[in-house]
Amino acid sequence: MSPEFIREALRHVRYPGFSRDIVSFGLVKDIQCSEAGTLVRIEIQTKDPKVPEQIFKDCHTVLEEVLDTGPVKIEIEIKDAPGQAAEAVTGKSSIPGVKRVIAVASGKGGVGKSTVAANLAVALAKSGARVGLCDCDLYGPSVAQMFGSREKPMANAKDEIIPIEAHGIVIMSMGLLLEDRSPVIVRGPMATRYTQQFLRQVEWGELDYLILDLPPGTGDIQLTIVQTVAVDGAIIVTTPQEMALIDARKAVSMFAKVNVPILGLVENMAWFECDHGQRYYLFGEGGGVREAATLKVPLLAQIPIDPQTRERGDAGTPVALIPPAEHPVSAAFQQIALAIRERVKAG
Repeated sequence: MSPEFIREALRHVRYPGFSRDIVSFGLVKDIQCSEAGTLVRIEIQTKDPKVPEQIFKDCHTVLEEVLDTGPVKIEIEIKDAPGQAAEAVTGKSSIPGVKRVIAVASGKGGVGKSTVAANLAVALAKSGARVGLCDCDLYGPSVAQMFGSREKPMANAKDEIIPIEAHGIVIMSMGLLLEDRSPVIVRGPMATRYTQQFLRQVEWGELDYLILDLPPGTGDIQLTIVQTVAVDGAIIVTTPQEMALIDARKAVSMFAKVNVPILGLVENMAWFECDHGQRYYLFGEGGGVREAATLKVPLLAQIPIDPQTRERGDAGTPVALIPPAEHPVSAAFQQIALAIRERVKAG
C-alpha cells in the first residue's frame, strides 16, 4: 500500500460538521507505509475535544476496511495556539496589504446581507479607514449595482486585477465582469477558484479593512474562504422571523467550528414605520434581539425597512453616504461601524 492510496482513502473522512474531507482541508501531514504497518499523522486546530475523537474513529474505520496487512496507527496533534501554528494547520494566510478581514454572512438569501456589507464599507470609509469590498457571491453579485459602477476592471503588469473605486472604496465583483443579463454558470470547484482569484489576485493595495460579502448559506465558497483566509471576524445578518433565524444559527455554527469569532448580529427589516410614526413589525418583533441573547453575541443594530435605503441601493448611492444626523438608517450603519472598529482594531 502506498501513501497515495492511503491519502485517497482518507478523502472519505469528513471533518465533523462539514461536507469537505480532512485531506482537502490539508490536515493530513504525513503518511508512512511499511511492513510494520501504516502511520498517519494529522494536525488539527480546535478547542472541541469531540472533533479529534471523531476523526480518529473515522480514520480507523476507513483504513481498516481497505488495509489487510499490518496495524494502523493514527497520530493526531491538536494545535490551539494562535499565530504561526494555527496558520500551519489550517492553511490560512493573510491577504498582502490588508490589515483586517471582516466577513458579512447570512444563513439564507433575501435578508439584506449585501445591503449591510455595502453600507458598512461606506460607514467605515467615512470614519477615515481605507476600505475594500469583495463581492464573493458569484451567482448573485450585487455590489456593482449598489455602488453604481459599470467600469470594467483592468490588469496590472503582474497580471493582477485592478479593483474599481467608487465612493472612496475599492470594490471587486463578478458583476463588474459580466453583462447585465449574463448568468454565472460554474460548478463548485470553479466557483471556489474564482473566489480565490478575487481575494489573492486583486491589487487591493493598503487597506485597513476588507469586507467580504459572502454568498448566503454554508456552502463551498464560504468554507473555502474561512479555511484559507485569516478572517478576523464575521457579522451575521438576519431578519426577525424564525425561518431566517434558523439559518442564521447554522451560519454562526459554521464560523464557530472554524474558530472565526462572531462580531455580532444585525437584525435587518426589523420594522416598517409609517409617516405618522406607527411601527409595523412585518416579520415579527424582536427575533434578532432574542437570538443575539441566546447566542451570546452582540446585537449590532436593528435596521428598519426603509424605502430610501432601497432606492439609494438601486441608484448606486448607499444610504450610509447621508450624514447620520439626517437619516436613522445611516446612523445605524455608523453604529455598526463604530462597534466593528472597537472590536477589530486595524493597527
